[in-house]
Amino acid sequence: MIKVRQAFSVAAYNFRQWHRNPRIIVTFALVFIMCFLLSDKAVRFAVEHNTTMQIMEAFIWTFGDSNSILLSSLLLVMLFADMPFLSPGTPFYLIRTTRKVWITGQMIYTVAATGIYLLFILFSTALVCERQSFLANMWSPTAAILGYSGAGEQIALPAMVKTLEMTYPYRCTATIFLLMLGYALTMVFIMLVFNLRFGQAAGVISVFVFSVYGFLLSPTTIDTIFDLPPELFYKANVAVGWLSPLNHATYHMHNFGYDLLPELWESFAIFGVIIAVGYISALRAVKSYNFNFRGTEN
Repeated sequence: MIKVRQAFSVAAYNFRQWHRNPRIIVTFALVFIMCFLLSDKAVRFAVEHNTTMQIMEAFIWTFGDSNSILLSSLLLVMLFADMPFLSPGTPFYLIRTTRKVWITGQMIYTVAATGIYLLFILFSTALVCERQSFLANMWSPTAAILGYSGAGEQIALPAMVKTLEMTYPYRCTATIFLLMLGYALTMVFIMLVFNLRFGQAAGVISVFVFSVYGFLLSPTTIDTIFDLPPELFYKANVAVGWLSPLNHATYHMHNFGYDLLPELWESFAIFGVIIAVGYISALRAVKSYNFNFRGTEN
């Protein structure tokens, strides 16, 4: 229990570094601007058609799209720009505890900070559409028009009919939130391991490669590059649905009973395994990590 308390103490110390931190303020300001710009299409559509929205629908239609998830995850990197979180207090923690406890505290902080970041995104999208929305757990007339008329596809909003018919807004919101959390933590843990093993430059490069890999392995990109016929496009769609972590984080890229795409529980399991491997790898990497505290007094 002492080591558990020490790990949470390390995480809490990192959160105290947020106080009046310009990088943290800028990150959340940019995230709010991003949410406003991305969700504006759905809100503007509702206003133009004089219809209401369920308060979670702006989040669902915005972050049911892989490009929006990718953009939000790249902004998340700004939150962890100081990874592996060396600070003036780090030497004191290392004296009083072990490297294993210290890195565990960093991972607790990473998980909590990522959760706060995504909750802020959820709150921001709800705030953007609150004047046009209601709270009941049912799809709105706006969702019906977007899904059944094909208007959503025309304005690049992923309002899938299968989403409307097989789930409800709050459940769908929770699922998308958890998928985004799994993807974000996967990316951040990869970044942390590369930082510990090879330095900060390698951590940044690993995020860039991870993001480009997800972007290239998307159905839209594959279709644009190769112009595949429908039967081959379906096979490619299924293949990239399994191979790309970004597609695992995309709600409509899952099997809802009538295709070969991964099921939701399989995506959660894959994210869980990768995160667990990242945690174990970080524990091993920190044993040989060369701490350098020059400049931490600033």
